[in-house]
Amino acid sequence: MQLVLVAGGAGFIGSHLCRSLLKDGYKVVCVDNLITGDKKNIEDLLVNPEFKFVEQDITKSVQSSKFIPIKSGQSLDYIFHLASPASPNKKSKRSYINHPVETLLVNSVGTFNLLELAKKENAKFLYASSSEIYGDPKVFPQNEEYFGNVNPNGIRSCYDEGKRFGEALTFAFIRKYKVNARVIRIFNTYGQNMHIDDGRVVSNFISQAVINKPITVYGDGSQTRSFCYIDDMIDGLKRSLFIDKTDKEVINLGNPIELTIIELAGLIKKMTASSSEIVFEKLPEDDPKRRRPDIAKAKRLLSWEPKVPIAQGLEKTIKYFKRVIEL
Repeated sequence: MQLVLVAGGAGFIGSHLCRSLLKDGYKVVCVDNLITGDKKNIEDLLVNPEFKFVEQDITKSVQSSKFIPIKSGQSLDYIFHLASPASPNKKSKRSYINHPVETLLVNSVGTFNLLELAKKENAKFLYASSSEIYGDPKVFPQNEEYFGNVNPNGIRSCYDEGKRFGEALTFAFIRKYKVNARVIRIFNTYGQNMHIDDGRVVSNFISQAVINKPITVYGDGSQTRSFCYIDDMIDGLKRSLFIDKTDKEVINLGNPIELTIIELAGLIKKMTASSSEIVFEKLPEDDPKRRRPDIAKAKRLLSWEPKVPIAQGLEKTIKYFKRVIEL
């Protein structure tokens, strides 16, 4: 049985990945310092003998003995590095705006530590980067060849530049040490296990709409995003690491269907039968005006593209939020 380490495994995407890997027959070690992750996301997995949770900050020294069951003589085969705050909303205590130093360190020192572990154990490595490395793009849709348009000193730079550095470090290990690694740029993802207060747009709108509070739109709502349902994202991540010949690649994963924020607000309001008023607030600094992935590379290399329509994914996500809010 192969062993997989998931850094950030108690987070939104990470917890879904851990659960999926266990179903696929892998032994899974989840490491998370719980700054933005939540142990409740993996509570049902703790009784599984093939699952191990390690509460640790990966910016500290990473020792093989913490992650590899020595008694079984198990080697470490794969590493998914998903550890990082990801919300840009400064009103959320979980946002990278409120954890700027931690965000920079987990994507630099934390990435270094995990790459060192991958080198030592000869494990295949995946670095989860972000569409944020494109900044406020001037190319539409964004393909992997585009270098981006990023403010290196802006309020979002701790995340944007942290991810860009993580990518550069990953490729330094590829070139210097021949580590089998790849970089995946994740675009907006939504689904169950999102925190109500994580500050991202889907969770914001649903949590506001369900209790009939004003739905807060920043700017005039004409900015666009593309929204990928969690099941599709997990499928893409697994294919990216487990399919042969994806090493040395940078691959966009996201939904190429572009939606304005005001359209999303209206859709969620309708689907929740909410009486919420849509209100507008000042657009945050460096907020991208358009965001849409070119996924031609993912289609070619991974035979992957999103399958879940936005309405179907939102329906499942809304049911989850209603259940959590009622508790």
